[in-house]
Amino acid sequence: MERLFTNKLDLETPCLILDVDIVEQNLRRMQTFAEAKGKKLRPHAKTHKCTALAKKQIEYGAIGVCAAKVSEAEKLANAGVSGILLTGPFVTAGQIHKIVEIRSTCPSFVVAVDHPAVVQKLSDALRQQNIALDVLLDIDVGLERTGVTPSNALSMAEEILSYKNLRLRGIQAYAGHLQHIASYQERKKASYSCFEKVIPLFTKLKKETEGCTIFSASGTGTFAIDSGIPEITEFQVGSYVCMDAEYLAIESTERDGESQFKPALRLLTTVVSANQKGFVTVDAGLKSLYRDGAVPQIITPAFAGMTYDWFGDEYGKIICGENIQAPSLGTVIELVVSHCDPTINLFDRFYLTRGDEVVDQWNVDLRGCSQ
Repeated sequence: MERLFTNKLDLETPCLILDVDIVEQNLRRMQTFAEAKGKKLRPHAKTHKCTALAKKQIEYGAIGVCAAKVSEAEKLANAGVSGILLTGPFVTAGQIHKIVEIRSTCPSFVVAVDHPAVVQKLSDALRQQNIALDVLLDIDVGLERTGVTPSNALSMAEEILSYKNLRLRGIQAYAGHLQHIASYQERKKASYSCFEKVIPLFTKLKKETEGCTIFSASGTGTFAIDSGIPEITEFQVGSYVCMDAEYLAIESTERDGESQFKPALRLLTTVVSANQKGFVTVDAGLKSLYRDGAVPQIITPAFAGMTYDWFGDEYGKIICGENIQAPSLGTVIELVVSHCDPTINLFDRFYLTRGDEVVDQWNVDLRGCSQ
């Protein structure tokens, strides 16, 4: 790395930083938790969009990573990442062609499927290259976004099994709609309810289908809850490594480990105007902070008690409140972002820090991979 900066406060803002010590702490804690519960980790790269961080997760013990889009999976495979699971749907001829190409160089590649027409097209494309592919049956457990309904799961499984070049390795059942339920007990009740109809299906498939042993599920909001479900074999957790204000706002229990994950991801923003009473203007607005989710949190100790508010595409507002001295022009303020995944997708790189020192940078090289 060209050492243009040595202190994080000298970086041009707005920019994203990753606290390396917290990243490593989060990786270690999730891996230790999963292993203690007899689960495997296949973290979601859609969160950080960074092959360097994906490799770091595997270095710490993950069996691979998940990708939401074909283009993400393609770049991960080209970077030498193994154990990739494509969790999202694909339908076009171009996407299927890329999937076959990825499989030709990455034997451990797995895809989730949920429609007979796609399964047929995929099998036809694989047959032309004389290769086989591992697949998971994607089952809808209440999100109603992708996946077959539990009542149609067995017939879809039979469809997959009718093709010799498709190997049914298990199921995917992701309850994304539960991850940010504020109440821990309500989240726990909802998660257990989601899997009531799916567990018998998986048990049947596992018993009757050779090699059908994967039950891939869960996220950062429910992994500790779902660790109590014996049938689930791997977690698709994503945000735990970076964290954001939205996840920090949900109720958790120290016993289950969720509250141990700290915000490694920060956004630095600079005061660019200080002419008004009661607030200052900073250079991080909608083009550098994703708005949906929680409100970004100010974590610079000197500015505790101040709050961030949206102030346009390029700008944000730091509200100082009564009897609080406003930050001066040029002051750098550190924020926990509202929602990490789409915020990261707005930037080209992470600056890695230890304390205040900038020690490296990683490219957000999956940025823009939305196909």
